[in-house]
Amino acid sequence: MTNISHDHPLTYTFGILGNIFSFMVFIAPVPTFYRIIKKKTSEGFHSLPYVVGLFSAMLWIYYAMVKTNVILLITINSFGIFAEIIYVAIYFTYATKKQRIKSLGLVLLLNVGAFGLIIFLTQILCEGPKRVAVIGWICMAFSISVFVAPLSVMGRVIRTKSVEFMPFNLTLTLAVSAVMWFMYGLLLRDIYVAVPNIAGMLLGVLQMILYGIYRNSKPNDVAAETKLPTIVKVDQELPTKVNSEPYQVIIPIKGGKIGEAKDGKNLEDAHINSQV
Repeated sequence: MTNISHDHPLTYTFGILGNIFSFMVFIAPVPTFYRIIKKKTSEGFHSLPYVVGLFSAMLWIYYAMVKTNVILLITINSFGIFAEIIYVAIYFTYATKKQRIKSLGLVLLLNVGAFGLIIFLTQILCEGPKRVAVIGWICMAFSISVFVAPLSVMGRVIRTKSVEFMPFNLTLTLAVSAVMWFMYGLLLRDIYVAVPNIAGMLLGVLQMILYGIYRNSKPNDVAAETKLPTIVKVDQELPTKVNSEPYQVIIPIKGGKIGEAKDGKNLEDAHINSQV
């Protein structure tokens, strides 16, 4: 295959499409943060995905600036930095003190410490094409590790037989985005852009296959146990015996299991995971 230049129409086409689909991925958390703002609490969310997303965008901006002539990497990752900073700022605003301390530690470790060290070492120890290669390998290794992260979600889908935690629209968008960036990197013969997106494409296809297998499946007990707990309270004291014989208290729970207590013991068993 002949080498295609940066300004070739095909290169720009895939780069622009990559920007569009990556933009959709970056704005996917908007409903989550709208809910956080509305409820004025960070709920059970963690800042790690957004701190890591910010770090990834910073790395790719640095790579694009050192390599030059890859303006489409700069445009989308500039927006990515802006979006992730907004998300992290909102999280800090509504998180608990403990959550803020943990998040601040992550920001200092990744976005200040690790990123600063990468810049320092590559500027001091490398120059020219070698610097581009070193930064490229760092970006590639980190991107692959990020793409591998959904394996835990895939394992959860298989375990629970439920696709509740793997929304199809986001999965499809991530897969298509990986295809666009793979083609962009392939046309430029840039292995640092192309190779990580091979992993993204493969994992995207696997996730969609899993979605097709389990989308109509009835969730098993493991999935049911991930629901929000409903606490069943017994307001009156129960006797330990009925007619000198052991008795059984049955508490039906809508949409869940049945809680029982024998001989007046283990009433905590009546705290069933369910949604009423």
